[in-house]
Amino acid sequence: MTEGTTSAAAEGADTLTRLEQEGEIAADYLEGLLDIADLDGDIDMDVEADRASVSIISDSKSRDLQKLVGRDGEVLEALQELTRLAVHRETGDRSRLMLDIAGYRAGKRAELSELGAKTAAEVKSSGESVRLAPMTPFERKVVHDAVKAAGLRSESEGEEPERFVVVLPA
Repeated sequence: MTEGTTSAAAEGADTLTRLEQEGEIAADYLEGLLDIADLDGDIDMDVEADRASVSIISDSKSRDLQKLVGRDGEVLEALQELTRLAVHRETGDRSRLMLDIAGYRAGKRAELSELGAKTAAEVKSSGESVRLAPMTPFERKVVHDAVKAAGLRSESEGEEPERFVVVLPA
């Protein structure tokens, strides 16, 4: 191995360790929240696409965790920001942690990937740009990734909370 390869491997290990630490801090914070709210849920941690990923899942068919998702994921988004702040308070570093509750974000990701692929196909056949409805940053990222995978490009336009994706012809 060359010196550059060795330092790149060490940097990758440092990044993984840092992201795992973020996940641990987030898990502790969320466990405390579940205790306060008297909700049952298990915490699952992972590292995906260079960011910590934490999920709250439940074995029961109860809809208790849905309270933490809220209408259109609004409560989930707020909890994600609070969890990121808790991580920031402990580490001093900005966190890009992703939070999922009861599989809401995973389901939304699949739905948005399909929307991005269908919209890309529509733009390819018509040759015209298509403007989508306003979305959260997470939703826009999923659509951008799906459009890129389909071989087209897309841009975000507008100001929050009305920011939207435009899919452009090749």
